[in-house]
Amino acid sequence: MSEAPEPESPAGTDDEESAPAKLFGQWEVTDIEYYDPSTERYITVTPIAHTMGRHAGKQFKKSEISIVERLINRLMQTDENTGKKQQATRITREAFEIVNDRTEENPVQILVQAVENSAPREETVRLKYGGISVPKAVDVSPQRRVDQALKFLAEGVYQDSFKTPTDVEEALANQLVGAANDDVSTYAVNQKEEKERVAAAAR
Repeated sequence: MSEAPEPESPAGTDDEESAPAKLFGQWEVTDIEYYDPSTERYITVTPIAHTMGRHAGKQFKKSEISIVERLINRLMQTDENTGKKQQATRITREAFEIVNDRTEENPVQILVQAVENSAPREETVRLKYGGISVPKAVDVSPQRRVDQALKFLAEGVYQDSFKTPTDVEEALANQLVGAANDDVSTYAVNQKEEKERVAAAAR
């Protein structure tokens, strides 16, 4: 007596369950390469773009948030966009699609490279000696380097898109691609170079 054939497993069970989650349902976050070992620990990549403020109020916990969500939060820090998380998320998602069309690379990888290239290694502080304020060059901590890079990227987007014909999604894509290529004409890379130049003069 021949055995009855085994029933086929329902479509989309094993493969879909084992497949890693993707950012915005499109972009892989598992094979991201880091070129700067000092900031690697502070650039977290996850498929979650909105943690609902899970780490709010916890000191230094921001480094556990996805670098994509941190960029989204930075884009909200203007008078016009304060609190508009859904709008900032949509802008980032559409900018990632533009980056992918231009470079044919994973936009998350482009963002990581942009942050690494925009992070200043030196800056100046002011020390007072007998009432005289003197600038002094200091090394920048890795966590602050990432903070500064995100700040420069967001400022560049705002400068390029506010009261200009350029769409904000296009401006963000331009900043990310330019910074990833270490293009000095990009606002973020230019600000990093300027900070390091001033620090070098204050050594």
